[in-house]
Amino acid sequence: MTMTALDLSAYVGLLAVFLATANICLGLLIAVRYSPSRLWPHRRINIFAIHNWTAYVLLASAFTHPLILLFSTKNHWRVSDLALPLWSPVQPVENTVGAAGVYLIVIVVLTSYFRVQLGRRQWKLFHYLVYAAAICAFVHGILADTTLKGQRIDPLDGEKVFVELCFLIVVLSTGWAWRYRLRKDRAERTLRIGRYRIFNADPKID
Repeated sequence: MTMTALDLSAYVGLLAVFLATANICLGLLIAVRYSPSRLWPHRRINIFAIHNWTAYVLLASAFTHPLILLFSTKNHWRVSDLALPLWSPVQPVENTVGAAGVYLIVIVVLTSYFRVQLGRRQWKLFHYLVYAAAICAFVHGILADTTLKGQRIDPLDGEKVFVELCFLIVVLSTGWAWRYRLRKDRAERTLRIGRYRIFNADPKID
């Protein structure tokens, strides 16, 4: 069976969803200061580097996903239809949600380059947009008809189940990270370590 442009675009879209899920999970590990060498899998792993590279590949796949539609023979797509999907030939709402996710990812990646100039507090506010981008990606992935025929969506379709599982993983991972951070803060506060460490200066002797 010959793979069409629509098929390839759908597969790249699923790759983008997977990368978004992985990137968010890695970001949560960084946020809670998870140590893979001290905890599972007891290996020295540069989570920050993997987090960055998944973001770059995610951005590339998010752009490639709609660009492939320019080669589709079923519908005539223009670059303007991809940049402003409200006027796209099919599924304008679903495609607009997907495009919004791509633009949010661009903002997150670009502001990461200027995090020193922006300052940690302001950069962090921009970085939280990755959650909004992920929501857009999940909504687009679940509601969009990959055949572009306007067919009724089957939530038990293999591709839809994949997107739904990725969404579930993000939700569960966010809940785990929140609970892990609370337990870690409670332990550090009790032991006076980490952020709650008390530094006592030695008395000055004349």
